[in-house]
Amino acid sequence: MKALRLYGLKRCSTCVKAMAWLDEQGQPYEFIDYRDEPVPAPVLADWKDKLGGWEKLVNRASMTWRNLPEQRKAPKDDAEWLALIAEFPTLVRRPVRVDADGRVNAGFSAKKYEELKG
Repeated sequence: MKALRLYGLKRCSTCVKAMAWLDEQGQPYEFIDYRDEPVPAPVLADWKDKLGGWEKLVNRASMTWRNLPEQRKAPKDDAEWLALIAEFPTLVRRPVRVDADGRVNAGFSAKKYEELKG
């Protein structure tokens, strides 16, 4: 099996579940905590493109999002989205899975990860 990268937060319960699932499957992975190692803007933009938009990458149900002032919740362009994520990295949906072939998936469900195994 090819190694993959999992981006998230060490203490995030969803990230912990994803890592436990990968461990159970014997799937090697590298975990990157993006508070310790911020994701570069070009990588975030690539994820956005592969996922189909900022709405797929940013968790708008999070407390971080809900606590933002209304004017901050309507970024006009990629630069504003990137600045927002740089300021509030917890806005990124967790975890972000990047497979060895470059496929990107945000969030975790055992069913989806099972589909990605092949």
